[in-house]
Amino acid sequence: MPGATGRAVLTAGGSGDEPPVTIPRDPAREAARRELSKRMYHENDPGWFQRALDALWDWLGRLFGTAASATPGGAVGLAVVILFAVAVLAALWWRLGTPRRRPTSAAVLFDERPRSAAQHRAASEAHAAQGHWSQAVQERMRAVVRSLEERALLDARPGRTADEAAAEAGRVLPAHTDRLRAAAREFDDVTYGGRRAGEQSYHRLAELDRDLERTRPTLADSAAGPARSTRQGAAE
Repeated sequence: MPGATGRAVLTAGGSGDEPPVTIPRDPAREAARRELSKRMYHENDPGWFQRALDALWDWLGRLFGTAASATPGGAVGLAVVILFAVAVLAALWWRLGTPRRRPTSAAVLFDERPRSAAQHRAASEAHAAQGHWSQAVQERMRAVVRSLEERALLDARPGRTADEAAAEAGRVLPAHTDRLRAAAREFDDVTYGGRRAGEQSYHRLAELDRDLERTRPTLADSAAGPARSTRQGAAE
């Protein structure tokens, strides 16, 4: 109504002779808000989970709409880009495997249950027969080091790590230094780095084990006393 600026006009339900009931705008707005806030008006409203889900879908729709508008070919081009990215990630995962994590601390090679080299080899072969290549690699590396200890090429020292064993063995078996270090890295990656070994890793380590059995040591001092001669004879 032209003359009702700043006021809400309510017409009474009685006869036209009664004067109209006027309420100021702000109280009228507050009264309407209180009325509409009653539970009877919201019985069919969606729950909080549905509202959150609707908001999520709206956000995703806006996101993909923006990406599609910025991608050549629109929605089809965006789908091609996403499929290409997924294919690249799958190829990298298949090629590189689980990302390597270097051990945070040097862990020992053997546990508290001493076993012979033959026992470690038997355990390794049993794991390999079942396709458990990580466990097979671990046991074969232990067999390599235990065999060197049994041949008196390494001192039987508790608490030795795979890297330490490879470095010490490389001094008496220099022809196999690189392979020993590679085997130690493989052992560490599998045991403490979370990487899964494969069949080829196991066969490389088994071949190293056999080659070391046939290799004569290189002694640093060929003129050593009887104790060193005894040690060399035991190695041969």
